[in-house]
Amino acid sequence: MGHVVPTPAGSYRANWRDPSGRQRAKTFRTKREANAFLAEVDTTLNRGTYVDPHAGRIMFDAYADRWLAARNDEITTAARDRSIMRNHVIARWGDLPLGKIHHLAVQEWVTMLGRRLAPASVAQCHRLGSAVMRTAVLDRVIAANPFDGVRLPPTRRKDSADQVVTPAEIVGKLLPVVPERYRAVVGLAAGTGFRWGECVGLRWDAVDLVAGTVTVLRVAVEVAGTVTSKPYPKSKAGRRTVPLPPFVRELLAGYRAAYPAGPAGELFTNTAGGPLRRTHFRARIWRPALVRAGLLGAVVPTGQYRYLARWPDAAGVEWSAEFTTEREAVACVVRKAAGGLRFHDLRHSYATWLVSEGVPINDIARVMGHEQTSTTLNLYTHGSEGRDGRVRAALADFSLTSGSGEVAADADEPSEEGS
Repeated sequence: MGHVVPTPAGSYRANWRDPSGRQRAKTFRTKREANAFLAEVDTTLNRGTYVDPHAGRIMFDAYADRWLAARNDEITTAARDRSIMRNHVIARWGDLPLGKIHHLAVQEWVTMLGRRLAPASVAQCHRLGSAVMRTAVLDRVIAANPFDGVRLPPTRRKDSADQVVTPAEIVGKLLPVVPERYRAVVGLAAGTGFRWGECVGLRWDAVDLVAGTVTVLRVAVEVAGTVTSKPYPKSKAGRRTVPLPPFVRELLAGYRAAYPAGPAGELFTNTAGGPLRRTHFRARIWRPALVRAGLLGAVVPTGQYRYLARWPDAAGVEWSAEFTTEREAVACVVRKAAGGLRFHDLRHSYATWLVSEGVPINDIARVMGHEQTSTTLNLYTHGSEGRDGRVRAALADFSLTSGSGEVAADADEPSEEGS
């Protein structure tokens, strides 16, 4: 039981012992305030919910650093979270004590972030800040998490999100303009739905060109420009064997004959024999191929040594400029055009093609490496070509006419004879 004593300065000091038996004290202006505080402390001690009123003085940045260091995430997740924490969360809350962060201030911060960041990025910032404060609650550093109940900006899918291309566009437009050395990796992603890391991490010991199958045994992980191999896929379901379409088998067979394997048997390497890096591939191989395939902006010859480049910006406004070489025109569109097909959209397209061909959803989930079929349905299938016709055909037998070809009378409406 605590007690209150007056101080020489005319205030009142509340004294109590915490659960460890350590003497604690806090000064108040009036005796009533001191007694009310002690009553609250006694209640939390009896209920086992005691929080040291001085613990909230710990600075957010120091506590967040400890929180990050204590996690055992995959290196890609850890690198992503450190970047978000440093650039957004600690940048706002780092110099504040944990106990001085309040719910309204957090809501104002989230609203402000929503004006300059995508909703998904705002959600990630909130997730990390909330996780730090939730741990502080468990450590009895603060009594409640001020991030709880904060309203996040709604996530709305954009027209450019998760684009889908047809097999004809892949084989007839995109693959022919991809540089020969990298044609097989694009074909593999389109023909198997492999993720980027699964493609880059693939080794020849996982490929059986005779049986026409490829198995995901390991993946490549890229952090800060360094690519390493992880000896297991993203999840348990990610370890899978996928059948190879004929065009992919042909591409891989030609690639094997033309290019040497990497040091550990990797299929795909750069011109120096090192691992493919995603950012370089996107800027130097992928987006230029999209431009040349007519899937991102356009480059049109307008005369001898003249090329017109056209591209849309983020607002959908089309711009144009003229160049003396095709290479300069393509580079301009690559640099300035907004949106465009992502490498990962090949995975979305693959799943959508399988759905359109009537492959059972559980089989699609298995070759996609999903543990739940709901993931396949919610994230990786989109409206397919010919959908409207199939929907109409499903309802074709319904008719408003009777057997004689006349519109049937409403059963609730009396006929003229009976009126």
